[in-house]
Amino acid sequence: MAKYTYPNKVPFYKFLLRANSIAKNPLLFHNKWFNEVGETFSVKSPFYGYVVLTREVNVAKHILQKQHKSYRKSKIQTTHLSKYVGYGLLTSSGDYWLKQRRLIQPAFHKEKINKLVSIINNAIEKQVDKIEPNALLDLYPIMNALAFEVVAKSLFNFSAEKQALKRLQFIIEKLQLFIVKELRMPYKKLWYFLKGDISYHMKLVKESRHIINSIIINRRKSTETHNDLLDMLLHAQYEDGSTMTNKQLIDEILILFVAGHETTANALTFTMKLLAENKDMLLKVEDEINKISHKKLSPLETLAQLNYTKCCIEESLRLFPPAWITDRVNIEDDTIAGYHIQKGTIIGVSIYELHRNKKYWDNPEAFKPERFLEDKRKDIMPYYMPFGAGPRLCIGNGFAMYEMILAVKTIVKNFDISSDNHRIKINPLITLKPVGVKLKFTLKQSWST
Repeated sequence: MAKYTYPNKVPFYKFLLRANSIAKNPLLFHNKWFNEVGETFSVKSPFYGYVVLTREVNVAKHILQKQHKSYRKSKIQTTHLSKYVGYGLLTSSGDYWLKQRRLIQPAFHKEKINKLVSIINNAIEKQVDKIEPNALLDLYPIMNALAFEVVAKSLFNFSAEKQALKRLQFIIEKLQLFIVKELRMPYKKLWYFLKGDISYHMKLVKESRHIINSIIINRRKSTETHNDLLDMLLHAQYEDGSTMTNKQLIDEILILFVAGHETTANALTFTMKLLAENKDMLLKVEDEINKISHKKLSPLETLAQLNYTKCCIEESLRLFPPAWITDRVNIEDDTIAGYHIQKGTIIGVSIYELHRNKKYWDNPEAFKPERFLEDKRKDIMPYYMPFGAGPRLCIGNGFAMYEMILAVKTIVKNFDISSDNHRIKINPLITLKPVGVKLKFTLKQSWST
């Protein structure tokens, strides 16, 4: 019989005693145990067996890159999450995932995304025009509306009704909140069932799928070319020449909404707050934008000129990665960092902790965009994983960076921003969410006269 060994065990009773607090904010406890017992630790759970958590880059790369064929996403994503958001790229695994990734990848190639830049930019400008000037505002709802609009326009361009998309946005937010509750407190599942929570949320799933299916049916009837992601997905062909069914399209579109709008809204909220708090960096971003504002550049040409702005976003993604944790399960026994791990072990990589690990980062708690300047970035990129790593690297990472650079540019060009000086609070749900961030937007003089 094989002898299995696990790193730095934390007794399950310690977990149990703090179950409610951990459910509210696991990051505090992750940090405590990393600091007390080691860079990788394990807990034996009666629900999931052994669970390993790490902030070490060699363990992360082992499961995400080097030995990725021996690992699958856990049931947390492939079963529990997919029940609500469909079996798409984020939640599928194995041969089906590979087949879908190969089919969809071309839609996200640089030249295809370049064609979407004008749609992205127009959506951003319309949303920024709606910002109420000279008021202290909750930032996240503004960034959330902006990011949702960008994803909706990029996916459907102008072929979806506003009311339907508003309802879809509401449903997706409701589902995300409930998924977290169900995953963090599996012992309450019977209570959720008896209370009717599960049936209520499954009705919302059905409604969201119906909304997207109606859009797909209408598009299939259309003879127009829309040059959006839905067109690309509808015409994407498997090796045998077949295309995706409506069910498959709904799965992938739901995932793109879930993964593509909330993560960006979070990242933009953190970035704008950090810039408002760090005036020196904000001035550099303003200077960079001013230098190109008199040139008649297309949105695509503009992107290439905003290098320091990009560095600020990358540093914000380091400090506050929206995809703050990722997990895998080994499908065969494996040895990692000297430990012999039984198949079926859940291994979580805390991207949040990896990005703040003093072993890899100088002054890791500080906001220092200069880290990402061209002459320095090669030294830090091995430890930087805001979009994941390996074959399952986020398919929309290029799209997200374009969107965030253009959003920061448009906001900073139009407004002076200032912070209420309250420190950044976070809520680690499926994504890392900012809490209670407020900014004041004052119209720039040249725009308000």
